[in-house]
Amino acid sequence: MSHRILPTIALALATSVVAFAAQAAEIKNIVIVHGAFADGSGWREASEILGRRGFNVTVVQEPLTSLGADIEATNRILDLQDGPTLLVGHSYGGMVITEAGHHSKVEGLIYVAAFQPDKGENLATLAGSKPAAAMSVRETPDGKYLYLDPKAFPADFAADLPAAEAAFAAKSQVLAAKVGDPAWRTKKSWSIVATDDRAINPDLERSMAKRAGSQVTEIKASHAVFASQPEKVAGVIEAAANEAGK
Repeated sequence: MSHRILPTIALALATSVVAFAAQAAEIKNIVIVHGAFADGSGWREASEILGRRGFNVTVVQEPLTSLGADIEATNRILDLQDGPTLLVGHSYGGMVITEAGHHSKVEGLIYVAAFQPDKGENLATLAGSKPAAAMSVRETPDGKYLYLDPKAFPADFAADLPAAEAAFAAKSQVLAAKVGDPAWRTKKSWSIVATDDRAINPDLERSMAKRAGSQVTEIKASHAVFASQPEKVAGVIEAAANEAGK
């Protein structure tokens, strides 16, 4: 082989490697799964910030009739994405993304003040292991759903939001199985710990993230950290997107 050909081949290989690395790191799709006591509208500001930074953001409005139905709703949204995707879950949404994260388009998982279960765990076992400061979850009269006492909602869910926003969230809250094999065992994950969280014990958030090997960011905020600190939450998501494909 000619000595002049070797440098050409080496240059071509190097160029291909660089191009592949750039392509692998290009994650522009973000799918968000909201929690059990607030719908996806609270994510509007964070979504708009990410949109201005070039991301395609979709918020799943899961039915909250069962964990299985919520996973199916999330998978339908993931099917529509045009490439690699980061899957974000808040609160109960963490239960959903832990299984929906097995979808082939999901490159990484981001837990935002969320439950991060292992196989066989459910909300009751996790919440009971490190009780939260709030004791305001109630059952509906038929015993089939849960909700937060509207009187306690502002303090327990959204203490750092303006009073009017917290009051509206209380009025518009939505009502809330065990998890199978968690996707965080095979995919990269990140976790945001809301240090002033009264709905999920921050120490539980920390311990679940440590068990999963997640990269942790702590933000001084209530359980509604995505709404009260949208810039910081968007920053964590953007950094994860840049890192996930590498």
